[in-house]
Amino acid sequence: MEATPALEARPLMDEDTFRENFSQELKPHKTYLCYEVELQEDDAWIPVDEFKGFLRNQVTKHRRVGTEGKPRCHAELCLLELIPSWELDKERHYRVTCFISWSPCPDCASQLAAFLGKNSHLSLRVFASRIYTKFAGYETGLRQLQAAGAQITIMTSEEFEYCWKTFVDHQGTPFLPWDDLDKYSKMLSKDLKGILQGNWTWS
Repeated sequence: MEATPALEARPLMDEDTFRENFSQELKPHKTYLCYEVELQEDDAWIPVDEFKGFLRNQVTKHRRVGTEGKPRCHAELCLLELIPSWELDKERHYRVTCFISWSPCPDCASQLAAFLGKNSHLSLRVFASRIYTKFAGYETGLRQLQAAGAQITIMTSEEFEYCWKTFVDHQGTPFLPWDDLDKYSKMLSKDLKGILQGNWTWS
C-alpha cells in the first residue's frame, strides 16, 4: 500500500488530531474516518483522487444540560450521505476504503450493509483502529456488515503509516509508531476474528 501525493485543494488532518484519535492507547469520544475510492480496471485498482478525504462524526449543541455535544451523524453515515454526490458510474466497479478510528456501531454497520446491498457497483473495505463496544449488538452488526461483502480489518502499522502520509498534514515528518502499536493491533485482530466468527472472548 503506497501513498499518493495529496492534492493541493484537499484538506488534511493535523498531526495532533490524527494521533489523538487513531492511537490505540487513547479512547477519544470522536470518530474520524479517512476514505479513498479506487476504480477497477481489469485486475488493477486505479485511485480516484478527487474522491479522497476525511470526515468526523458531526455534533450539535443543545441548551438542555447534559446533552451538549450529542452526536448528530456518525462518521459512517456522513460518508453515506456524501457518496451519491460523487455520481459514480454504475456500469463500472469501485472500491471504497475507510480507515476509521472506531469500528462501526450496530446501527452504522446495518446501514452500511443495506447500502452495499443496494449498490452492487461498490465494494467496501474497513480498517479500524479500535473495536467500538459501547452499544449492545455491536458483534452482530459487524457480522452483518461482513456478510454484506465488506472486508473488516484492524489497522496495523502499515495502515497507520499510509494514513499519515496520505491524510495528515505531516510537514515531511515521518510517522512514528506509538508504544505497543503492534501489540494492540495483534490483540484487536484476534478479538475481531473471534467476533466475526461468532466465538469471541476478550483477549
